[in-house]
Amino acid sequence: MKKQKTILIYSTPYCPWCRRAKEFLKEHKIKFKNIDVSSNEKYAREMIQKSGQMGVPVIDINGEIIIGFDEERLKKALNIY
Repeated sequence: MKKQKTILIYSTPYCPWCRRAKEFLKEHKIKFKNIDVSSNEKYAREMIQKSGQMGVPVIDINGEIIIGFDEERLKKALNIY
């Protein structure tokens, strides 16, 4: 049995690319935890430390960091064909 990957999305409520990334994961029935960095300074610092970026979304898939909504990288990281 394959272990479920841990997926975190650092996002803001008003970011269209964040919405696209979350919609993509929902379409593929992939569970994720959404972290709103606009209202939580601790998580905003964590996101910047992981990615070196202040822009959202930052997607963490078992430690693999994807910056922005990069559908091809997401598919590869999640083995979606």
